[in-house]
Parts: sequence; C-alpha cells; structure tokens
Amino acid sequence: MIVRIVKLTFKEEHISTFENLFEETKENIRNFNGCQFLELYQDKNNPTIFFTYSYWQDESYLEVYRNSDFFKKVWRKTKVLFHDKPQAWSVHKRVTLQ
Repeated sequence: MIVRIVKLTFKEEHISTFENLFEETKENIRNFNGCQFLELYQDKNNPTIFFTYSYWQDESYLEVYRNSDFFKKVWRKTKVLFHDKPQAWSVHKRVTLQ
C-alpha cells in the first residue's frame, strides 16, 4: 500500500468552488479501483491550503487513476483555482497507533 499526500493551495476566492468540486467527486475518487481511503484536510491557520490523503493498493492503481479520463476532467477544473503549484508525495506508511 502507498499513501498519496497532495498539498493544494487555492486562491481565496476559489475555496468554496474547490470544496463543492470535491464534494461532487469524492465518492468517485474513493470508489476508484485500488483506492482504499480518502480524506481532505484544511490548514487551520491558512484556509487556502488543503491536503488530500489517499491510500492506494499499490503504485499501479494510482497511475491508472491519474491517467483516467475522470481524473483528467477533475484536474482540469481544479488546477485553474490554484494560487500556488501543488505538491505531491507518495509514501509508505510505517506505523499507526490508535
């Protein structure tokens, strides 16, 4: 399993547009083949910064998602809302304590 972390910084006037877009697409993202988990976070000190955390069965499933027509359509709508270039990391989860 890999964890995909994406930092997204939006123009302030586009925050609600992004939130609506995420609301419309979150179930499709989460139910995409290989996606096991999805969360969205918003920075408490800077409301223009969001993070998505998603768990993928492995890198190949993430790549299929990233090359899908669905992702391309959503990304096209999302990227015009950015204030800053997005950052993304694929990481291996090492420890979970609950």
